[in-house]
Amino acid sequence: VVVGVYLLVAVLLGMYWSIAPDQFDVREKAAAMAAEEGGNVVTGSVTTATAIGVMETLLDKPGGFLYNDRMPPGVWLDNMPNWEYGALIQVRDLFRAMREVHSRSQSQSTEDPDLALAEPRFNFNAGSWILPASESEYRSGLKYVRSYFRRLSDTDAHDAQFYARSDNLRYWLATVESRLGSLSYRLGASVGERRINIDLAGEQAATQSTDTPAEKVVQTPWMEIDDIFFEARGTTWALLHFLKAVEVDFAEVLENKNALVSLRQIIRELEGTQKTIWSPMILNGTGFGILANHSLVMASYISRANAAIIDLRDLLSQG
Repeated sequence: VVVGVYLLVAVLLGMYWSIAPDQFDVREKAAAMAAEEGGNVVTGSVTTATAIGVMETLLDKPGGFLYNDRMPPGVWLDNMPNWEYGALIQVRDLFRAMREVHSRSQSQSTEDPDLALAEPRFNFNAGSWILPASESEYRSGLKYVRSYFRRLSDTDAHDAQFYARSDNLRYWLATVESRLGSLSYRLGASVGERRINIDLAGEQAATQSTDTPAEKVVQTPWMEIDDIFFEARGTTWALLHFLKAVEVDFAEVLENKNALVSLRQIIRELEGTQKTIWSPMILNGTGFGILANHSLVMASYISRANAAIIDLRDLLSQG
């Protein structure tokens, strides 16, 4: 009886922990943090606060960070841990961009000391359970990012900066473009198909390490289809917040390049990825079959968003 009650409670708790967190308002998050630190909302405040908010959500949501759990019910779950991993990848990419370009005026300038200490901590192994646990490393990284935010929001200090320039934005968007392209490819592989090898297309003299077949069959294993789907859903959840923050901090750059509408279209496409899933499981029907294929639907939203990001990067590169 005790074992039965324990298993029932674990199952119900696992269902509760598997509910994805709601989105938060990026402007309100920045304003609340600035008021808490006694500073002002300046250029970069919204992006920094949003990155902190996304990471805090991963750590403080019901069940906490589940990716490294080794005990029930966390060890039984796979949808939420993959959702967390997708969001974590976007956090890592953004903090790398903040450390390398957003906080530096040029390539020869020094990096911000707090971001230099924070960024490696967010790249710590997400599956580490103990000695140290992933959560402890991520919370340590958040302390340094909060220190950066505190210095950034202090208008009397000048040792922390966030440079909202078009080349900086293009740097980060290039990484986003690569991530979404990979996700779209993996989602599309939910239906097995033969694909022509285009690894060396476009350059006659290009070479690669070993020869590969001219055609290959690409198909995601059946047990991994929902894992990739929820990784994509977590990725787009985090990316939605970051793009809304970019809309605020890079507003003048986007307006000057006549690219604000393009950014809003990307946000609109990604919002479609967060619609309610009414099916009790992720279906894997064929492209025009009787059953739906949720992976192909997700890939459609992500592919359109990725195409719009490519166009946005082109706009930002123009004078």
